[in-house]
Amino acid sequence: MNLANYISDLLYRYECVIVPKFGGFVTNNKSARIDGSNHTIFPPYKQITFNAHLTNNDGLLANYIASVDHISYECAVNYIKFEIDAWNEKLKNQELNLNGLGTFNMSADQLHFEPQKRINYLTSSFGLSNVVRSEIERESVKVVEKTASPKVIPIVEKKAPNYLKYAAIFVIGLSAIGFAGKYYQSRLNENEMVEAQKQQDLLEEKIENATFVITKPLPTLNLEVESSKKNFHVIAGAFRFPENADRKVNQLLQEGYNARILGVNKWKLTVVSYGSYSSRNEALENLSQIRKNVAKDSWLLIQEF
Repeated sequence: MNLANYISDLLYRYECVIVPKFGGFVTNNKSARIDGSNHTIFPPYKQITFNAHLTNNDGLLANYIASVDHISYECAVNYIKFEIDAWNEKLKNQELNLNGLGTFNMSADQLHFEPQKRINYLTSSFGLSNVVRSEIERESVKVVEKTASPKVIPIVEKKAPNYLKYAAIFVIGLSAIGFAGKYYQSRLNENEMVEAQKQQDLLEEKIENATFVITKPLPTLNLEVESSKKNFHVIAGAFRFPENADRKVNQLLQEGYNARILGVNKWKLTVVSYGSYSSRNEALENLSQIRKNVAKDSWLLIQEF
């Protein structure tokens, strides 16, 4: 089984499969869609993309090959290196077609990737295929309006009983009593508010005339505020297993770098940086030194943490 088949197997279970010294195959879930031009319904699927910056070995692909073929981890790493060398040699003269993944070609020293659309790596859509729906033809229905002669409803005047008149007088009387009660309550509230305002004015006058003496002033506090945030990071690598990321951080700290773990990205990889900087120029200066003397595959990430 060639290397592309191992990668294809892993894409059913993982969102990112890194091929060391080559790049990472990343999948993104896409919803079902309808193509109106040919009346076709497509089920949900995983879209394959390729990221040439993901070149650090996270151990996922090599461990899988070692477990399937019952070989050592070192043999699996050497097998991957041999296959990558063959891929790069073929890309110098022609395009590289990887079964189940897509096609690579080199143009103007840039690697271009065209994903395949035949295999659906979304396991929840297993067995679902494209459905072509037939167009529905609707028959036009004529509506005939019927005119009806208007009905004449006779108006009959009815005299109200005497007890309704007395009930109306009683309701009017209750309304008048309620209005008088509300008027009295409002006047009472106004008098209370006037009296409260007088007391408030007297209290404010006393406060203005008072003199305060502080014999023991409180000590002043000196607060140091960070002037700027460090949003520019020189990346050392992204790792599938957190223990590999911790090992990388300890190694960089021993070498004198201000290394740290920035967090986990959307591909569930733990990102490790050589250092973080507050300005782009400072970050690019350090990136240039690291690429020249340490690792050519380091890169710059601009993100606020």
